[in-house]
Amino acid sequence: MSQSPSMIDPEKQIVQSSSHASDSSSDYASVLLKIPPAPAGPESTSSVTAEIPTTQNLEIPLPPDGGTLAWLHVFFGHMVFFNTIGVTNSYGVFEQYYTETLGHSPSTVGWIGGIQMFLIFFGGVFSGRATDAGYFRHCFVTGVVLQVLGISLTSLCEDKFYGIFLCQAVCYGLGAGLLFTPGLSVTSSYFSKKRTLALGIVTAGGATGGMVYPAAANALLYHSNVGFAWTMRAMALIMLITHIPSIIGYRPYIPPRSTGPLVEWSAFREKPFVTFIAANSLCFWGLYMAFFYLGTFARGTIHLSDSLNLVIVLNGVGVIGRMVPNMLAHRFTGITNMNITCNVICAICILCWMAIDSAAGLYAWSAVYGLLAGAAQALFPTMATHQTTDMSKIGTRTGMVFTIISFFCLTSPAIEGALIQVQGGKYMGAQLFAGSTVLVGTVCLVLNRWFRVGWEMAKI
Repeated sequence: MSQSPSMIDPEKQIVQSSSHASDSSSDYASVLLKIPPAPAGPESTSSVTAEIPTTQNLEIPLPPDGGTLAWLHVFFGHMVFFNTIGVTNSYGVFEQYYTETLGHSPSTVGWIGGIQMFLIFFGGVFSGRATDAGYFRHCFVTGVVLQVLGISLTSLCEDKFYGIFLCQAVCYGLGAGLLFTPGLSVTSSYFSKKRTLALGIVTAGGATGGMVYPAAANALLYHSNVGFAWTMRAMALIMLITHIPSIIGYRPYIPPRSTGPLVEWSAFREKPFVTFIAANSLCFWGLYMAFFYLGTFARGTIHLSDSLNLVIVLNGVGVIGRMVPNMLAHRFTGITNMNITCNVICAICILCWMAIDSAAGLYAWSAVYGLLAGAAQALFPTMATHQTTDMSKIGTRTGMVFTIISFFCLTSPAIEGALIQVQGGKYMGAQLFAGSTVLVGTVCLVLNRWFRVGWEMAKI
């Protein structure tokens, strides 16, 4: 079966100039991506330049695919994930704290984490297009301000649920949404052949942040006299300090595309694109249950006194899970094949969670699941950046994917919390829901692969 034109590996679209590009970034502008001409526009007169379907003629330089500047942007991207996905992966600490201190049900408290996740992804359609149009710096700086402000103001709302919701969920979430998609798309624009490897390191920031933030919150909330207010201020300070290098050095590599639609509706006529969105929407519906509810499960079901260490284990092994599978996918299997494998095992792990009834078993399960869930989380954004061969549209396409998925992230913790509440504190219904959605999502990912290469044993 023939490949869909829009899903061909971007590396195959690169047209080399008559002389080899040197390693210096100053030589990259002489090697350009071949972009199809606009239907109604004039024909290109150069073998190395072409028009993109907007009102401007843009020369898209070949990504450096390495070098000091490119790898520095990998570090910046790592810190974006550290302060976005790393924070949401830490929400299990606050889920337990708010349930115990505010007296609200898990489904009610779950909306805070759900709104955080929703806004991180939902903002992608706006911030992604703004990045393509040349407003990356505006998005990034505004996002940092909103993030730090939201966490700082949460310190004033210890006993007020509505205040926590507005500050920690809405204000922080809006800021994170202005960082996440732009950071991912800008970093990916520096790479072509090594993009899978580079984005594996970037997404590992979700795991390092998922260790640092819950460890800090656990130590300050439960093992000191600091209290809630200063715990949140300490987290805001960590966030600000770790953002400073990115504020100074983050710069887009692709020239801005000032015109073009907010949503590229033609993408929804591409079967690979549609099945990719369906697959990851369903997978993300169930994938994050452990990150939100593992701590409360350990305390309420197994009666583990220091259950928050499980959240740190879950995120800690995710550093390996986010990097090693990406490296293997880059070298041997391809990202789609690796993602299918990891998602199948993730679904099985979630369903096996129902059989865990001891502390030792739960720690072992957390390590295995954290490894696999980390891989699934890391491979997803890497795949998202491959949903177009036109590098000038990478922010728009990535934002479209994230925006649709955001609605599933929004409802996931609330649905799982409601199932726990309906069953009188038992987790079996929520575990069945989470495992089943990941399994069905994997079936959609298999369809995505079939639409692209059929049943051919290909590295994809």
